[in-house]
Amino acid sequence: MTSRVQVHEQGDSRRPDRRYPDAPAIIRRRTPRDAATSSTSRTTSRDAVRDLVRSWRPQPYGTEPSLATPPPRSTTRRNGVPLLETDRFTVPPPVPLEGSHPWLLSASQRGNPHSAVRTWTEGNAVRPLVHGRPYFAALAAAVERMRAGDLLLFVGWRVDPDECVRPDGTTVAQLLSQAAHRGVLVRGLVWRSQLDRLKFSVRQNRRFAQTVNEHGGEVLLDQRVRPFGSHHQKFVVLRHPGRPQLDVVFLGGIDVAHSRGDDADHRGDPQRMPFNTWYGGRPAWHDVQVEIRGPAVRCVEEVFRERWEDPSALSRRPWHLVPHLLDLPERRPDPLPEPLPSPEPVGTCTVQLLRTYPNRWGGYPFAPHGERTVARGYAKALRRARRLVYIEDQYLWSESVAAVFAEALRNEPGLQLVAVVPRFPEQEAERRLPITLHGHTQALDMVHEAGGDRVLILDVENAVGRPVYVHSKVCVIDDVWATVGSDNFNRRSWTHDSELTAAVVDEARDPREPRDPAGLGDGARVFARDLRLRLWREHLDLTAADDDALVDPAEAVATLRDRVVALDAWYAAGCVGERPPGRLRSHVLGHQPSTWQRVASSPAYRAFVDPDGRPPRMKLRGHH
Repeated sequence: MTSRVQVHEQGDSRRPDRRYPDAPAIIRRRTPRDAATSSTSRTTSRDAVRDLVRSWRPQPYGTEPSLATPPPRSTTRRNGVPLLETDRFTVPPPVPLEGSHPWLLSASQRGNPHSAVRTWTEGNAVRPLVHGRPYFAALAAAVERMRAGDLLLFVGWRVDPDECVRPDGTTVAQLLSQAAHRGVLVRGLVWRSQLDRLKFSVRQNRRFAQTVNEHGGEVLLDQRVRPFGSHHQKFVVLRHPGRPQLDVVFLGGIDVAHSRGDDADHRGDPQRMPFNTWYGGRPAWHDVQVEIRGPAVRCVEEVFRERWEDPSALSRRPWHLVPHLLDLPERRPDPLPEPLPSPEPVGTCTVQLLRTYPNRWGGYPFAPHGERTVARGYAKALRRARRLVYIEDQYLWSESVAAVFAEALRNEPGLQLVAVVPRFPEQEAERRLPITLHGHTQALDMVHEAGGDRVLILDVENAVGRPVYVHSKVCVIDDVWATVGSDNFNRRSWTHDSELTAAVVDEARDPREPRDPAGLGDGARVFARDLRLRLWREHLDLTAADDDALVDPAEAVATLRDRVVALDAWYAAGCVGERPPGRLRSHVLGHQPSTWQRVASSPAYRAFVDPDGRPPRMKLRGHH
């Protein structure tokens, strides 16, 4: 690795304009061609733009259904502890002349003009891969089709090099090493983890990088994060020069790591990681990834390229800074090949990438003050929610995040919230630590306070009654807008760690009644509805033949309630008789922290467990 990372200067025509890539040309940077325009044309255009801007005024939130005016916020307390913060997840109206979408963020609403990632792309094919085992099989099949000159870009939070991705015992390290031997350009970014004694993965990630690098790949350990932060993105990009029909992205919440290789039967992954004993010796694991083909592939590739080309030191450790400051060749990553054109449209899905990057010392070149499009994307979509919000999440804690859901519940008396979360934390010690229970109880109290019996918080078990660890990060709103990604519903994921999520609005409308469940004219969309139905069939022990009881949101929630009540009652009666169908149960916290424990643990919780990565000015103003 002797060549310097390629630096694109301002005039480099190969680099897209990093401000608002999808905005009209008149509000972008002027080019030499613009300068050659006749003075009459310039005067006319300038006068027209000046008149338009003078006549435009920022509109109130009521101008878009998705940006309804937030009601006055009262401070709700439970056991003497405030449940609401002053944080406001405001999303400004689009600026004049830019493309807007009722569900997706416009270029200006993203709030980060420094990134080359497109605002959204149309014409994508998106397929959900529910659980790790189907994802690993799809990933292995796609990588094995690659040949010399193809490009493989890999990003992970944790990677166990010996995790099997095929039934024949092929491991992820072998899969990528064999690809490198065939001449595939293998490049990777894996989080340079915290210490193993903190239950992280520094040794596993280092072994994975060393193994792939020994066989011709280049995997970097990346610690360009805030203190106590992490790179939490999990995605793979496969590009094929001359064979664009094979270009694909895998994106979501699944690490190629121990315990993730489970399926719908939830018997667990034979390669298990140390885990809470309540999940048994072979913990069952529920997770979701998506496979994306089409123009969005190029956007996800740009996410990788931006991180790869960041000139900052890869490590925060002082003894690693010396060779970086000396600019030694071995400390520089090899440049990536010039990007291929975006793949042609192949489907009906509009995809918007939502990201989180923190406000980091030195700044990211592509996000100098961080990026919070995950937070903004949810804030905009939830203000359009009318009937049903369904989420699956590993945590669902942090009152500042729960406040967005609580606001939606207060705004819409007919809105229902169904959330599926893990029954127990990941580590045994967390079950009774007030610092870890604080945020979870605060969040649940807040949404229950706002929605009452319209809120269902559930956990899931397998067919023999063993709890299933829910690691998926999914949200479906009114069967229209759906997300799958790496971000959890907590402040850490929305402000502090690096995250990547795909928001999907399928342009294909579902013909089944109700065709427009929210009543806003959006219509139910095929991808969002199919994703919700697929997850609910698994959780309720139903099949596609039972979809009539699940399509309508009101009937679906009634069916879900009936099965949850029946299963809870069966357990309460001592498990007498035949076990009722279904795997969902009411989520009950076995240990509630006392008021003094909540107050005492709050500072440590905010500093270490669920930190805030926003710039200071945003923290002071309560903005995102």
